[in-house]
Amino acid sequence: MADVLVIGGGIAALCAAITARRAGASVRLIEYAPRQLRGGNARHARNLRVAHDAPTPFSPGTYSEAEYLAELNRIAGEHFNRALCQRLAAESASVVPWLAAQGVPFQRAADGMLPVSRRTSFLFGGGKTMLNVLYGTAQRLGVEISYDTQATELTLSGGRVRAADLPSGQVEPGAVVLCCGGAQADLEALRPVWGAAADGFILRGTPYADGALLRGLIKQGVATAGEPGACHLVAVDARSPRSDGGIATRVLGIPAGIVVDRTGRRFHDEGGDTGPTRYAVWGRKVAGQPGQLAWLILDEAAETGAPPPMLPPLQAATIPALAELAGLDPAALTATVSAFNASVRAAGQDGYTDGIAPPKTRHARRLEVPPFTATPIRPGITFTCLGVEVDAEARAMTVDRTPVANLFAAGMVMAPCILGTGYLAGAGLAIGAVFGRIAGAAAARSARA
Repeated sequence: MADVLVIGGGIAALCAAITARRAGASVRLIEYAPRQLRGGNARHARNLRVAHDAPTPFSPGTYSEAEYLAELNRIAGEHFNRALCQRLAAESASVVPWLAAQGVPFQRAADGMLPVSRRTSFLFGGGKTMLNVLYGTAQRLGVEISYDTQATELTLSGGRVRAADLPSGQVEPGAVVLCCGGAQADLEALRPVWGAAADGFILRGTPYADGALLRGLIKQGVATAGEPGACHLVAVDARSPRSDGGIATRVLGIPAGIVVDRTGRRFHDEGGDTGPTRYAVWGRKVAGQPGQLAWLILDEAAETGAPPPMLPPLQAATIPALAELAGLDPAALTATVSAFNASVRAAGQDGYTDGIAPPKTRHARRLEVPPFTATPIRPGITFTCLGVEVDAEARAMTVDRTPVANLFAAGMVMAPCILGTGYLAGAGLAIGAVFGRIAGAAAARSARA
């Protein structure tokens, strides 16, 4: 058996495996998914949130560690772990150079191909390109890689991992790095919090993040971070694949129109949040509607100005005809659109409504130019917000506040230690890269001890 067993196949696992191997340990990486679906949610990622004190070819301006830390504090709230957040902010500055040294290409900001961001650096070719490069690097270094291989249980005893159950049998690694993601693929596990609403969730990423190892470790006394049942939900096209649709499934045009539930009535301010957080806001709002289904309604003028959707919307010359196509009550939808149009004041980016509930506080504009379109929306689950608690060296902690000597965790399986139940764009990939390297180095030391 190898000195270090890495469980998972995304950025955290690859950074851990490469780092441990470069430190002199023999390494085996096991990926539950088949080769063509390797990489977890990182397959759909596109950027990393990294600190930098001066402009770089990939990120203009500056983004200080202090600002990074303050934003983590804001979104994590009561779950804020200062030591881990400080380490993420500090070590994120070296992530892009380190990945580039492994061969990972980045998009230059001056190319104008992607949104300009001083907080994040964009991957050239996206997550799949990054993963392909890192897998190639790991293989050249001599990391043993096994696909279609699920670790079903880790056995703890005496403050250590004693064994790991694999399809080929039980093995006894010197150290284990857990990088298997959250539990978002097990919608049944969300039922205690979400009830039947969980059945309406669409899985945006990998169907292999089932949380089995996490639940097994909790039963053996490993401490947790985050909240059971909490998850990151995004508004996605209801016609998306049941899993692995990725970023392309997001519904982008909400600020331009109105959103109605299955009764044809509006239920939230479409102009209240127009920044990147709007996707998560609407994911949660739709999750609370009957059947976890809603519809984005646009007219021709709004459709022209909105970002293009993944799939073409339903289209009709009149609102009643559109309602028929969508399976909505024509009278109810017509009444909703008429009341909305009558309430619009000062149309445009600063437009708002008056005398209607809920209001639309920005981007209000009458929907009156045919044809009219409707896009069905469901909540898409990205990740869950319960994970393994770790210390600053990425060692898993027990409920009695002692570390498991040879068990380390990196990536989304420990991200709730940093993010709590919130999220920052690019932070997931940064956590995987930073703590993957930390865990890999520590695991190599542990295996040789």
